[in-house]
Amino acid sequence: MARRPDGEDSEASAVYQRLRGIFGDPALRSRDGRKRAAAKRDRTDSAPFGVGRDASGLGDVLEGMTRRMGWLSPLAKGELLLDWPDLVGPDVAAHSQPVGIEDEVLTVQCDSTAWATQLRLMRAEILTTILRRYPDAQVTSIRFDGPGAPSWKRGPRSIPGRGPRDTYG
Repeated sequence: MARRPDGEDSEASAVYQRLRGIFGDPALRSRDGRKRAAAKRDRTDSAPFGVGRDASGLGDVLEGMTRRMGWLSPLAKGELLLDWPDLVGPDVAAHSQPVGIEDEVLTVQCDSTAWATQLRLMRAEILTTILRRYPDAQVTSIRFDGPGAPSWKRGPRSIPGRGPRDTYG
């Protein structure tokens, strides 16, 4: 704006300001001018240390991403399988091993039928602990399997036929 030596606005400047107020800024009449004005408005709202500008921690970012992607259930299932000794204690964990989770059923392989029976008696307590610690794992039942029965059909000295039953009688 042009100013006169006495500090007041010139008459041309005053007319320009008045016409600008009536008809609007000529720089905003074009599409590019409107884009520049919008970008300028958006830029003035931003502050270097304003709300939402703080850096997020890696744990917060990963947690938000796992929630958005729907990975909570598989991650909780993996944590459950890894934390089995903490869940049941070292004595029980020495004689049992979780095999996997399918259709909301946790399958546990036991060293002996006695351990499988003992864990079946503790099923409610173990399931309650799992539901409390790992609700996202979606476990609703536990199956305890004992060791498989010996097979007469496999091994280094097996022969075709009925096996040991045909020698009796």
